[in-house]
Amino acid sequence: MTKLGISLGYKALGLAAMAAAVFAAVPFAAPAQAQWKPNKPITIIVPWAAGGSTDQVTRVTAAEIEAALGQKVVVMNQPGASGSIGTKSAMAAPKDGYTWTAGAAKDIGTYVVSGLLDTKLDDWNLYLNVANQSVVSVNANSPYKTLKELLDAMKAKPGQISVATAGVNSSGHFGIEALAKGAGVTYKHVSYDGGNPAVISTVSGETEVTTQLGVEQVEMIRAKRLRPLAVLADKPLEVDGVPAIEPVTKTIPGFRTETNYFGIFVPKDVPAEVTATLNKLWQDKIKTSATLKKYATEKGALFGPEYGDAAKKAAFPAIQGAAWILQEGGKAKVSPDTVGIPKP
Repeated sequence: MTKLGISLGYKALGLAAMAAAVFAAVPFAAPAQAQWKPNKPITIIVPWAAGGSTDQVTRVTAAEIEAALGQKVVVMNQPGASGSIGTKSAMAAPKDGYTWTAGAAKDIGTYVVSGLLDTKLDDWNLYLNVANQSVVSVNANSPYKTLKELLDAMKAKPGQISVATAGVNSSGHFGIEALAKGAGVTYKHVSYDGGNPAVISTVSGETEVTTQLGVEQVEMIRAKRLRPLAVLADKPLEVDGVPAIEPVTKTIPGFRTETNYFGIFVPKDVPAEVTATLNKLWQDKIKTSATLKKYATEKGALFGPEYGDAAKKAAFPAIQGAAWILQEGGKAKVSPDTVGIPKP
């Protein structure tokens, strides 16, 4: 071999050694997460009765998911025990990514406080779709024309005016508890297995008041079967075809309100590709869904899809508020501050 050939050989060996050193120093990039392609129907357990707020928005969202994944999504109602029965079924199902649940994030976050179910927010991946607000409504033939008139009657007849909700831990129950605390009144609680039955009970005159969510009441308000007195928020609730519903803060200044987010919840220990696929689906499809936006506009909900850490951050204030309403009302079985929910 010539001197030139020897020199080029050494240079080649040097370059190879340098390349090896570089690759040793820089780790290989992790491969992109595999896309999940479900090969059988997915079940979403709605732990409340058909027709309620959770059922409504879950069916709208399920249709969007079904179109995106190319697989059937079955919505199954399993009401009972303030949503804990259906949620427990989702917890007990195989963690293969094919069984989810739905509802208000504050329910998932406060079951442990109420003693209904041993689960916490961090046990789930949250996929939020809308936020809902409780509305204080009375039967259309009720003598109460304003929230002040209703509260005055509650003060005059402590514990006698009946209020329909979907049960302890439901949005309607937290609504009336917050109102009772803020106004210094008491009431007679009448519990049903879902928001829709609770609303119908007030429409029929079986109960005097309901504090269920606006999306569950809107059709009866449009039909003038219910008279809305206030939304439990700091801004009016505007819904297509309905005069703006005044905020509770007009009657009770300083009333504390939190945004009540709803969504679909998937156990956190499902396969990683399920989580990655749903994250991408929420980012690319659900956050821009015209169908979901239309539902929110027509029903008086707030369009607010989120997932991951952003979803948990958005949902936590309502969880925190609800947990401490339970604690201060003597209905907590576990103190919130012992399960990572500090007092607001």
